[in-house]
Amino acid sequence: MSLLINRRDLEFVLYELLDIETLTQTPRYTGQDRALYDATLDATEKLAQEKFATHASAADEHEPVLEDGHVRLIPEVKIALDAYVEAGFMGMAMDVEAGGTQLPWSVAQACAGYFCAANVSTIAYPFITIAAANLLSKFGSPEHQARYLEPLVAGRFFGTMVLSEPQAGSSLADIRTRALPTEEGHYLLSGNKMWTSAAEHDLAQNIIHLVLAKIPGGPPGVKGISLFIVPKFFVNDDGSLGARNDARVVGLNHKMGYRGTVNAVFNLGENGCCKGWLLGEPHQGLAYMFSMMNEARIGVGLGAAALGYTGYLHSLKYARERTQGRHAGSKDPASPQVPIVEHADIRRLLLAQKAAVEGGLALALYCSHLIDLERTSEAAPARDHLNLLLDLLTPIAKSWPSEFCLEANKHAIQILGGYGYTRDYPLERFYRDNRLNPIHEGAHGIHGLDLLGRKVALRGGAALTALMSEIAATLASANAYPALAEWVTALAQARTALVDATATLGGLRDGGEAPRALANAGIYLDTFGHVVIAWMWLRMAVIATVRAPASVGTEHAFYTGKLQACQYFYRYELAPVAARLGFLARADDTCLTMREDWF
Repeated sequence: MSLLINRRDLEFVLYELLDIETLTQTPRYTGQDRALYDATLDATEKLAQEKFATHASAADEHEPVLEDGHVRLIPEVKIALDAYVEAGFMGMAMDVEAGGTQLPWSVAQACAGYFCAANVSTIAYPFITIAAANLLSKFGSPEHQARYLEPLVAGRFFGTMVLSEPQAGSSLADIRTRALPTEEGHYLLSGNKMWTSAAEHDLAQNIIHLVLAKIPGGPPGVKGISLFIVPKFFVNDDGSLGARNDARVVGLNHKMGYRGTVNAVFNLGENGCCKGWLLGEPHQGLAYMFSMMNEARIGVGLGAAALGYTGYLHSLKYARERTQGRHAGSKDPASPQVPIVEHADIRRLLLAQKAAVEGGLALALYCSHLIDLERTSEAAPARDHLNLLLDLLTPIAKSWPSEFCLEANKHAIQILGGYGYTRDYPLERFYRDNRLNPIHEGAHGIHGLDLLGRKVALRGGAALTALMSEIAATLASANAYPALAEWVTALAQARTALVDATATLGGLRDGGEAPRALANAGIYLDTFGHVVIAWMWLRMAVIATVRAPASVGTEHAFYTGKLQACQYFYRYELAPVAARLGFLARADDTCLTMREDWF
């Protein structure tokens, strides 16, 4: 078995849980088949193993270095990314008209999981580029697309998203970067940006920065934010590169994880000549950027699940090979030691990982599949339903794996004992890389506020109703199998309690007590996520229940393992949710009423 992701599990999610082969019956994906998807996954796993995993520790040890305004990376990064571009991965899900191969987004994200597990810091460069290309394809003018989109899809240019600033952090309403219009059709930008990933390198011919800034005289706050295309090198009408733009990295941030990804302090217009071109309409920049950010958020959740997954597989391999101790009750010190996988507490740690990472992977790919279904659905009501589901699930798909697949990495380290904390094994690096994900693309608490403060109230609760109807359908399906009765009852009760707690908090929120209602929004996010993951597990359990009896050998073990992991999640993880939802419904104000001088 690969130590990146279990291929059998990936196939289970794609073909059995999501049934993505039905996409090939739609006009968008006509002519494609499972053989194509399997070949793509084969090529992905090979490239991830041979070009990405092989330099992951070196990229972690030898961070980017800024020298005379240029960033130096270890050469293996460019070698890997050149191979990635040459194999056509940059445009694999882009439209054929844009130079892509138009594979389903769910297949592209399954491939992304392999690369994240292999080397999350190197794959960050093309992932940000793909998100930038998707934004340009959606909102860019024909002129902008002709100038920038094809080189991005082809991998000749890379992209970035330039949002935050030192004084603003996640509060984008407080950004100060300004864009002054000129008579030549471009804007002159000036300001300082912070935490910009992939802002400077020599991995591609050019870097296309998508920058948030404010045009003087616009509305205050987020309503006055516009989005600008700011190339590192100007692009001439014939596609050739011109002079260097006045946008430069002046410092690097050194984080505990993703250490191979350039993360920069970025100055615009130090010499008064940083040129940017308005993308779309003025003052709509944040709305446009959210398209890129939401894609990135699901990608963050997928990456968190992948890092948890590879940690799980590494610790499973170790537990099967490492002998230590004897079975409980064995008193003979002369008897041979047993593999530690035979100890119940080690199995608990492995089950906790399996339940988290397989559940997190299923959720990330489910959300990716919603995008595929939305693209191929011809009925407006169906597209609206899918869009509501995706909007509601995005903060959960980002945040739940970032929290609980990080916990999985913690359990993996524990299984290795003292070795887990050394660099002889990659477990501590997986943990450090994954520890960044709770803050990537919005801190955990911000997504809790988004979920409870906006998403569940969206269109009079339409998004929440859409999700609850999907869960109800799964409960009805699972109810046909007596073996699943315990889990059907547990999820039905959790679903009802979640709706009730949401209604109580929503009443406070809408009744003038928003601070109290939102005081525990982060806990609400975690709890909501547990209900969603329990739903994913029940969907998987239905399939396993149907197919396990007729299966033999490794297939029987696979399906039975699914059922045991489902049981673990329901008994160990979902069971406490009822008490947590009761606590939330009481709208406890302990944190809200705590005073600064009491600390």
